[in-house]
Amino acid sequence: MSPLFFWIFSLLMLGFAASVVLNRNPVASALSLVVSFLGLAALYVSLDAYFIGTIQVLVYAGAVMVLFLFIIMLLDLKAEQRRKLNIAVTAGGVIVTLGFVAQLIHVLHRLPIGNQPFSALPAPLDDVRNVGTTLFSAYNLPFQVVGVLLLVASIGVIVLSKRELK
Repeated sequence: MSPLFFWIFSLLMLGFAASVVLNRNPVASALSLVVSFLGLAALYVSLDAYFIGTIQVLVYAGAVMVLFLFIIMLLDLKAEQRRKLNIAVTAGGVIVTLGFVAQLIHVLHRLPIGNQPFSALPAPLDDVRNVGTTLFSAYNLPFQVVGVLLLVASIGVIVLSKRELK
């Protein structure tokens, strides 16, 4: 993959991730999260991890975001009211962010392996077969327990959201 595409998808993902946090409207924030998930999936595909990229789109950008939007619509959230900006909290956040970035740059410059390119993968991997075999052989019971837990949680949401008719 071209480094240009890497930077495009990275900046797209980071820009929409910032939009998730900065948006006051919960629906716009959730839709920004979808675009951020799609940018992450594109980065996975660029690393030749096609299965993880596909699962990222299907599970996170699809199912999880539908669940988030369902909850937002169920709770009938409105856009948050604008509050007065707290200067001390904002300054503290900027100082912590700048400290983190400075520490990250320091570690990346001092780590010699950080300047070396990744080695190529030895051969195409059969991700789907390996994941399926591992999931249904070594982790069959936890997989079934998670399925039952999701079913119970879905029924609980429906029961709790049911309105009484008067």
